[in-house]
Amino acid sequence: MLDKTFDPQAAEPRLYAQWEASGLFAPRQDTAAQAYSIVIPPPNVTGSLHIGHALNNTLQDILARYHRMRGKAVLWLPGTDHAGIATQMVVERKLAAEGSISRRDLGRDAFIEKVWDWKAESGGTIVRQLRRLGASCDWSRERFTLDEGLNAAVRKVFVQLHKEGLIYRDKRLVNWDPHFQTAISDLEVEQKEVDGAYWHFAYPLADGVTYEHPIAFDDDGKATELETRDYIVVATTRPETMLGDTGVAVHPEDKRYAGLVGKAVVLPITGRRIPIVADDYADPTKGSGAVKITPAHDFNDFGVGKRAGLAALNVMDAEARITDEDVPEIPADLVGMEREKARKAIVVRAEEEGWLKEIEKTRHMVPHGDRSGVVIEPWLTDQWYVDAHALAQPALKAVEHGDTVFEPKSYEKIYFEWLRNIEPWCISRQLWWGHRIPAWFGPPAGENGKWESGPFKIFVAESAAEALAQAEAFYGCPASESDTVGWEGGEPFDSSDYPYTSVRLAQDEDVLDTWFSSALWPFSTMGWPEKTEDLERFYPTSDLVTAADIIFFWVARMMMMGLHFMDEVPFKRVIINGLVRDEKGQKMSKSKGNVIDPLSIIDELGADPLRFTMAILSGTRDIKLSKQRIEGYRNFGTKLWNASRFAQMNEAARVAGFDPTTVEQTINRWIRGELTKAERQVSAAVEGGRFDDAASALYRFIWNVFCDWYLELAKPVFQGADEAAKAETRAMTAWTLDQTLKLLHPVMPYITEELWAQLGGEGLLMGQAWPELPDAFIDTGAEAEIGWLVDLVTEVRGLRGEMNVPPSAKPPLTFVAPTAETEALIARHRDLILTLARVSAIETAQAAPEGAVTFVSGTTTAALSLAGIIDLTAEKARLEKEIAAFDSDIAHFNKKLGNPNFVSRAAAEVVEEQRAKLAEAETGKARLQAALGRLSQIA
Repeated sequence: MLDKTFDPQAAEPRLYAQWEASGLFAPRQDTAAQAYSIVIPPPNVTGSLHIGHALNNTLQDILARYHRMRGKAVLWLPGTDHAGIATQMVVERKLAAEGSISRRDLGRDAFIEKVWDWKAESGGTIVRQLRRLGASCDWSRERFTLDEGLNAAVRKVFVQLHKEGLIYRDKRLVNWDPHFQTAISDLEVEQKEVDGAYWHFAYPLADGVTYEHPIAFDDDGKATELETRDYIVVATTRPETMLGDTGVAVHPEDKRYAGLVGKAVVLPITGRRIPIVADDYADPTKGSGAVKITPAHDFNDFGVGKRAGLAALNVMDAEARITDEDVPEIPADLVGMEREKARKAIVVRAEEEGWLKEIEKTRHMVPHGDRSGVVIEPWLTDQWYVDAHALAQPALKAVEHGDTVFEPKSYEKIYFEWLRNIEPWCISRQLWWGHRIPAWFGPPAGENGKWESGPFKIFVAESAAEALAQAEAFYGCPASESDTVGWEGGEPFDSSDYPYTSVRLAQDEDVLDTWFSSALWPFSTMGWPEKTEDLERFYPTSDLVTAADIIFFWVARMMMMGLHFMDEVPFKRVIINGLVRDEKGQKMSKSKGNVIDPLSIIDELGADPLRFTMAILSGTRDIKLSKQRIEGYRNFGTKLWNASRFAQMNEAARVAGFDPTTVEQTINRWIRGELTKAERQVSAAVEGGRFDDAASALYRFIWNVFCDWYLELAKPVFQGADEAAKAETRAMTAWTLDQTLKLLHPVMPYITEELWAQLGGEGLLMGQAWPELPDAFIDTGAEAEIGWLVDLVTEVRGLRGEMNVPPSAKPPLTFVAPTAETEALIARHRDLILTLARVSAIETAQAAPEGAVTFVSGTTTAALSLAGIIDLTAEKARLEKEIAAFDSDIAHFNKKLGNPNFVSRAAAEVVEEQRAKLAEAETGKARLQAALGRLSQIA
């Protein structure tokens, strides 16, 4: 006999061990089996399972388990990402906590060894946690983005793209993190709203130029008063960057400054002349309409500088301190100063010298490093870039032509917008942990291999040996590898044709952006560049399940790389899951105290309720999650467990050779059809990536149909004297329960596997075939008959609730002038109606009795006699009072939602909550008004 309750803490580790030992996580070897493959979005090796992982991996596991039961050869390939900056930060903090020397004091090789030690000791946490969730990945194929196979793939891709001119070195602006002293991606930048100011500076015009500037206007906006000025006002939130200004921009159609375009200003402090240029970037409606241009420290300014031919001058070093390397005119007292201190010093000087015109307080968004927490500095530096525009064109066409589709389709817009406006991709990072860039620097030299003034010569190769061979062929002398670039041959600077006698190459210190290796994930994990069986069988993959925020960082880049190196899209479909928020629709954060920890949920409630909740809520962009929702779906699992116990107690056991096509009892023909319809709904929903629809169909069938109705209808059969009917219903109950466990297994694998075993199933449930139920299983006659009974009982129960009928009371039920067909239904189901509807008698009459509430049942009017059972006056007063309360609530919500200030200023989730409450109140009022109307029939 089943225990009274399912114990997930005891069962889950045992069941997962059985699954893993069975070998079922690996693809079936049958070469005739259709392949289905999916690669896991690799979590950071530093990571711990958060609620987003729980959602994403639940959906992937549903797909893997479903297609496995469909008989396909399923590969769900797992792995982790080396997470360059995150991992390096963790290990540096660990060293600091242990009192060890810093990374730089330790040295590169020793530090990398420490990181590998940390990875071996602590890097598998999230993999163990994915197992707790129930993830049925093929762990024998687990990959790591820094393992040797993926290293080889990364080097080959870099070298090939470089040969094709699609990877190059350039000096451009990057997001520079002064704390970690590395470029970072846009995804690693967090915008924070902070208090700040616009400082309005007057830049004096050069050469004695003046102009007439409007200072007063009439109602039509025409200037009524002009002022002669020998300066132009610009506003900035970052005064320290003015040291690197190389221009002032005005809009080409701004008449105020039309005569100044081509003139110059004298930059305060440095005294440098900088031109006034016309560019659409300047907005005439904002501030003075003139903007200072600092190409080396602002992304928009960099673009203006490119268009106008302005110089880009770095005025900060890698630690965001003022430097005079590009601008010797910077005063010595500012050099070496931190940018925040330099800002204050410049403002003081502007005030003292009289060119500070105004300080305008504001709150504005400032980019911060998401891990360092420091303000990001747009910084001009030499980096490696991918020509993303060239690679993007095939990726665009693939989605336009339907080779890869997005579910929901609306997310294609994000993909298209980013790829159509794509910028060069900065792929180098100034870190130590990661794929070191396979490029070696050699001494400057011309094409003849002899010394020539210029930058270092660069050799790109898959190995140091290949780079050295290239160098020897180029220089015509022996080459060796060293930590620094060097050469022998006297003093080559004395003679432009002095040949080298030997050279020393140094490998680039930088590593590749983590997203570079992740972009190769679908094919590198299957063994590329080797031609492997896995690549042949499982590439392109079938589905990718991921979040919307990395469509451009990861999905688009996998498309670009997959098409370029494999000539095929990396996946046929991209399923985008939503963002998990709290029950009020707010983003989860530790500071708000609203974070739901999936591991704590699994500890307390088990993995299945969490998984079911993730599935049934997955159909929205913003998933509102609460612990109460998860607890509710634990109750769903308990409902199924109790139903299985009920079946077991009533001797409903599997019967060898049982054929459901032969059942004769109406309820058995009905449940067979309902099960078939549920299977169709679940299968179509999973195939379509609509996990919420699949979970909803399962919930409706298991709770509402199987538990609430079928088992209730089966009780009299189990307790009756008809042995044939009893035997058939027992067998049908057991068979239906088996099929139900199969349907639910992909979503709630643990409880279904445990029930399968406890109820005597052969083998593991996860290895069973998905139910294949023919259309003939749907019996329209049985469906209509049981449907009539269910609707009748539901209507009577609803009336009892609306009219506040005491649970102990059993009013009589009358059918008014029923048809012969209805009389036959009444006769067949009289006992069930009496029991389930809790009525004292069932009668027929030509008219409804006095003191009865009428309703329609099928094609017949029915009447429930309530006179003498309820206090009509008191009940009417209760309903009127509750309707008045709803009226008050409706007025309150309408007032709020009718206020434009509330709708425009309140958070979107707050407005949506008020609309939901209004709809709920209106529905409640309508229900009570209907009940009040029925009461009037009795009075």
